[in-house]
This record gives sequence, C-alpha cells and structure tokens, in this order.
Amino acid sequence: MPTGVHLRDARQQLFDAAERVLLRDGAGGLTSRAVTDEAGCAKGVLHRHFADFDAFLAELVLDRAADLEARARTLGESAGTGTVAGNLTDALTALFGPVPVAIIPLITFRDELRARLREATPGGGIAILAQITTAVSGYLTQERARGRVSAGADIDSLTLSLVGGGHLLFADRDPGPPDAAAVGKLVTTVLADVVRR
Repeated sequence: MPTGVHLRDARQQLFDAAERVLLRDGAGGLTSRAVTDEAGCAKGVLHRHFADFDAFLAELVLDRAADLEARARTLGESAGTGTVAGNLTDALTALFGPVPVAIIPLITFRDELRARLREATPGGGIAILAQITTAVSGYLTQERARGRVSAGADIDSLTLSLVGGGHLLFADRDPGPPDAAAVGKLVTTVLADVVRR
C-alpha cells in the first residue's frame, strides 16, 4: 500500500471511503484496512487523524447524523403544506436512505461505538434512528398544533410506529428500497385515525 499518497482532506476522504465500503460490504466488511484500502492510503493515515477505529466510526456516524439533521429540517418546514401522509412518505424515503440504513446495524452491533456516541451526544447511543425519531415527532407535533393531526393523537406512539415500520421496510437492501406506494401505505395506515381530512 502506498505511504506517500497525499490526501487533501483526509478525514472526509476516509469518511467517504468508509461509506462506500459500508454500502458495498455492509457493517461486517467495515474494517480499518478496508477503509484505508478504499481510500488508497496507508493504514497509518487513519490512526494519524483518529485515536482508534471506534473513534473514527463515532466521528463518521456523527458526521452522517449531521447530514441527516439537515434533511430532517425539510420535513419540519413542510408542516402545514401538502398532505401529512405525503410529507411523511417523502421524509421517510429520504431519511431512510442507503447510508443511514447501512449505519444502523453498525451502531447496533458495536458496543464501544454506542458508548462513544452516548458520550458525544446525550441520548446519542442510537444515532440516526434518534435523528429520524426527533424529526418525525417534531413534524407531527407541528401538524397537531395546526389542527391537521387530531388533538388527542399520541405523538410518541405514532412516531414509534412510523420510524419502526419505516426502518423495517428499508432494512432489507437486497431487492432495493421499497417503492413510494409501500411507504405511503405504511404512513396512511399508521395515521388513519388521527389525520383530519
């Protein structure tokens, strides 16, 4: 492996390489060697920028979670426009994109990574799902305040159903992501008794 390759933004290039490995090989294939091989650099480059591989993974997850928060803001900004079901269908499709779905098993199966995420962000042990949950809950709360979701709606239960159901729909990457009709069916079923028509 070359040792003299200069990386202009080493951290970002390593993150991008890790993302490619994660999408191609899954959480089980994500190793420090796989990341540096994908980035085309020596293994020492990763350890020059991060204390260890779990520190690298924690920074990767936090970086991708920040991207997700930006997408989540779009859902909040859609409150009061379009339809509640349409907005949530679009949001779940965007929020459960390939990278977030690939990161969730990584977090689930690496105890040290979850511990580091909790240290970095209170309640952040299950990053990605936490950002999606916050976005959906905040949106439903806004729509309830606007009267588009019934006043007695249990926002926490609705959020859990939408996020949990959405995750299950998107988790099986083998045949590809679900189509909009499948996501829309989940959303309309969950919201059937609370959305004002």
